[in-house]
Amino acid sequence: MIREVEVVVIGAGQAGLSAAYFLRRHLEPGTGFAVLDHAPHAGGAWQFRWPTLTFATVNGVYRLPGMDVPEPDPATPVSGVISRYFTDYEREFDLRVQRPVSVSAVRPLPDERLEVVTDRGTWIARALINATGTWERPFWPRYAGQDRFGGRQLHTAQYRGPEEFAGKRVAVVGGGISGIQHLLEIDPLAASTHWITRREPHWRSGDFNPDRGREAVAMVEERVRRGLRPQSVISVTGVPLTPAIRAAREAGVLARLPMFDQITPDGLRWNGGRFIAVDTILWATGFRAALDHLAPLKLRGSGGGIVMEGTRVAADPRVHLVGYGPSASTVGANRAGRAAVSEIRALLGARSAPAAARV
Repeated sequence: MIREVEVVVIGAGQAGLSAAYFLRRHLEPGTGFAVLDHAPHAGGAWQFRWPTLTFATVNGVYRLPGMDVPEPDPATPVSGVISRYFTDYEREFDLRVQRPVSVSAVRPLPDERLEVVTDRGTWIARALINATGTWERPFWPRYAGQDRFGGRQLHTAQYRGPEEFAGKRVAVVGGGISGIQHLLEIDPLAASTHWITRREPHWRSGDFNPDRGREAVAMVEERVRRGLRPQSVISVTGVPLTPAIRAAREAGVLARLPMFDQITPDGLRWNGGRFIAVDTILWATGFRAALDHLAPLKLRGSGGGIVMEGTRVAADPRVHLVGYGPSASTVGANRAGRAAVSEIRALLGARSAPAAARV
């Protein structure tokens, strides 16, 4: 089956729904645009978050355009509430998200349109908004001896709460907010915990005001303009010193160790002779952008990333990436959705105009 639309949106997380909201103001879903989502249900990556991530511990949930986020009890798990919120949002604005749909490739066509190939048919579009996020591409670093480790290794994407670590000797690897949250939950139950990061953490005290936010986003934007792989915004902003994090630092839970050099069958070893016996390694090492389906468009540059101008791919104005680089946050995703739709409308209008009008 082949269907033709003006715009295809791939992904229905925060960024994809934001883009769909602004498209809905000008185009009819199903004929003017289509939203394709790989996930089984509404909720984006939120639906897969661990049950102990509650509204009291989450780093932030930002409203989608046009509808407020529910305000449940702080102890309520985020995953279920946000899944219901996204479900209500799709229904309220009649976005008609199609799921589960897996996109295998996006290819250029001779007539300047794009072919979006999926497991449920093919869509032909004049423009593409890619909002696939990162959840489906957890990053697993590789170290000598890793395959011989006799204990358990898991990634943040597989974390379901602290109970399964009771009595275990646990190493948490990664300096982001997820790794810290895991440590704070696991430490009271585990036999021992160790925190290992590549760099010294940058602790942030004081309020995160709009000026600091704009500065952080500008630093990430500079990287993607140069075609480098984007950094996370948290790597630029630093880790907020909340009361819980301050207490954990004082208690020694967040006593950071540098990266080890080798994984042995029963622990971690450093070249200087240090050894720590562990039976569980939790890799809180983040995620990478899920962009493999865009490979036929040949968007990546020599720097390993994609050169961006705002949300638009510099090498292909038909393609916008939202939830990528500086917009890989709930606040930035909304802004990116609006910006992408504005530019795509201008592109489609220019291509539809009679030749005389374009002169």
